[in-house]
Amino acid sequence: MAIERIVNSTSEPDDPKDQELENSLRPKDFASYIGQDRIKKNLKLAIEASQKRQEPLDHVLLFGPPGLGKTTMASVIANEMGAQIRITSGPAIERAGDLASLLTNLQDGDILFIDEIHRLHRSVEEVLYSAMEDFKIDIMLGKGPSARSLRLDVPKFTLIGATTRTGALAAPLRDRFGMVHRLEFYSPTEIAEIIKRAASILGTDIHSNAAELLSTRARLTPRIANRLLRRVRDFADVNGDGIIDEPLTTQALQLLEIDELGLDPADRQLLSSIIESYGFNPVGLNTLAALTGDEATTIEDYYEPYLLQIGLLERTPRGRKITHKALKHMGKSIGSQDEQTKLV
Repeated sequence: MAIERIVNSTSEPDDPKDQELENSLRPKDFASYIGQDRIKKNLKLAIEASQKRQEPLDHVLLFGPPGLGKTTMASVIANEMGAQIRITSGPAIERAGDLASLLTNLQDGDILFIDEIHRLHRSVEEVLYSAMEDFKIDIMLGKGPSARSLRLDVPKFTLIGATTRTGALAAPLRDRFGMVHRLEFYSPTEIAEIIKRAASILGTDIHSNAAELLSTRARLTPRIANRLLRRVRDFADVNGDGIIDEPLTTQALQLLEIDELGLDPADRQLLSSIIESYGFNPVGLNTLAALTGDEATTIEDYYEPYLLQIGLLERTPRGRKITHKALKHMGKSIGSQDEQTKLV
């Protein structure tokens, strides 16, 4: 279950109006998609080649931390291909019959996007194998001795799968993707450009230094950047003239309790728990989950990626360890005077 945090890159807006607003901020083509240049270059080449041959695009697997634009990239690919896209998720496809219904309703050249593809049921995966390779599916009719298999042709489609956990994908499924791309965290400069673009779409004036300040707090993630922008825009409308400048942005971020590294109170509580209970000693994931009151998967999905990216946390064979950088950021000390001098 998603945590209600403004810096939670996994959760989508619950309000339909907020969801519609977020969708309006999504780029529609590669020209307006900021960042991920290496992936865009490879995809442009593959799309141009498939269009030249008048063949469907190879199946694509997109992976990486949440909020980096996997769903947006799938929509951009569909737009660049001039194809229709059908969007679903792994947990929503409960039976092989559900998948068969999806596939048989596609047209040649259509794109099927499956988010959280690592959560597909194994029985569904097995049907997907032949669909991806041969564009055929085998459906079992009946049960017991009278059961028989029916092979159906499906349109020549392109599957785009998205996952935050490539290790949870079955190897036979992973091997059937012709292109596998990892979406990386964005640079602060790219995030600032994304914020300016979003502000323009929202009809909000934002100063360049305010956009740069927001970019340092957005955890290198577009989804969080757009969410922060909307909250700062609210603050500017209520406490100013609607123009987002640096002083108003600073005040809004203080109100939201988001510090200069983009950490919120939940992040700081996690780091404090490790420092106070274990110091520089490693702590196991399950122990850490019990210590903070969160589930182990919550820590892996919501906390760790960014904390690891900016060097506040380390993974070791024995567990998670705090770093000196985290200790300095939290303003805490551990151990002897000799140990503390390492932080200077």
